[in-house]
Amino acid sequence: MQVEHPLPSTTRDTRYAICDTPYATRDTRYATRDTRYAIRHTPYPLILPLAFLLLVTLTLAAALGAVYVPPGHILGILSRQITGSDLGLNFSVGEQAIILSLRLPRALAAALVGMALAGSGVLFQGLLRNPMADPYIIGTSGGAALGATIAMLLPVTLAGARFGLIPVFAFIGALITVLIVYRLALVGGQAPITTLLLAGFAVSSLLAAVMSFLMLMSGRNIPNILIWLMGGVSTSGWNALAVVTPMVLAGLAASFFFTADLNALLLGEEAAAYLGVSVERRKLGLLALGSFLAATAVSISGLVGFVGLVIPHIARLILGPEHRRLLPAAALLGGSFMALADLLARVLLAPTELPVGMITAAIGAPFFLYLLKKSKTPYTF
Repeated sequence: MQVEHPLPSTTRDTRYAICDTPYATRDTRYATRDTRYAIRHTPYPLILPLAFLLLVTLTLAAALGAVYVPPGHILGILSRQITGSDLGLNFSVGEQAIILSLRLPRALAAALVGMALAGSGVLFQGLLRNPMADPYIIGTSGGAALGATIAMLLPVTLAGARFGLIPVFAFIGALITVLIVYRLALVGGQAPITTLLLAGFAVSSLLAAVMSFLMLMSGRNIPNILIWLMGGVSTSGWNALAVVTPMVLAGLAASFFFTADLNALLLGEEAAAYLGVSVERRKLGLLALGSFLAATAVSISGLVGFVGLVIPHIARLILGPEHRRLLPAAALLGGSFMALADLLARVLLAPTELPVGMITAAIGAPFFLYLLKKSKTPYTF
């Protein structure tokens, strides 16, 4: 005997469709998760696109300004400078002077600053296992600022050197400060992360008080010091770039050899020691490298905030915490971000030039807050 179905066929099909919907949603969620997993576990993903982005940003920084120089002319200028051939492109002597003497060295310097700060941020965030860590958290900025302030107050300049007293003193001050912080944080031969952060905060506050006192006593030099503290790419020549470039690249290359140790430290210091990592030696090496990169950037740009904080955070959200991929990706992204920020500082209110630190803060702070608001999953290392 045939029994009729109690529900009409249309209602029954609708019910089945509704019941099947969660499975479709689940499959979509799994597909999204698998895509994210594939991106994070592909060897060196997005490196070539990020390198291309840096090249495009440098081209824009060289082309835009009070006088627009077409990208084709930039290519011809570089070709003549390197190979002696202008590729048949017609460009003026003025355009060549603008590109080679002003814009290109400044754009490259800005990119190097961004790469150094982003690389330093990756090291400090991985070492301290804190997404809020940046290159200045343990006193690097305080030491660099105090060193630069002392240099500005001296009545002499360092004749015959590639750098003036300001970057040299900033570099020395940053490194000495980090070493002092590390020594103060040592407890029984070890430097706990919490103690390190507290010592860095205390030393930074003390250095800021000393710097304020020196500025108050100097009087007439306060405007110059304030301009430097607001940040800006002061390098405008190839001689300084010849010194800074190998320093930044060497620092990033040396940092890459610590990526396996950083991956182990993400599990905690005890787990890293169990895996065979010499925790205290690696910690000191990472502190020195991170401070070296940050101090190199500070020596030519002053104090520029948010680059070392936001850029590693963005790269980690995209690529995950694996440092072999994270470090080069963050460095390239940091170079692009800093070159773009310096371009905006030049052209936004031209002919008035804004401090680049103001631009990075205006872009970095809201974007960082947006990332924190939109992230629906806990931030993990």
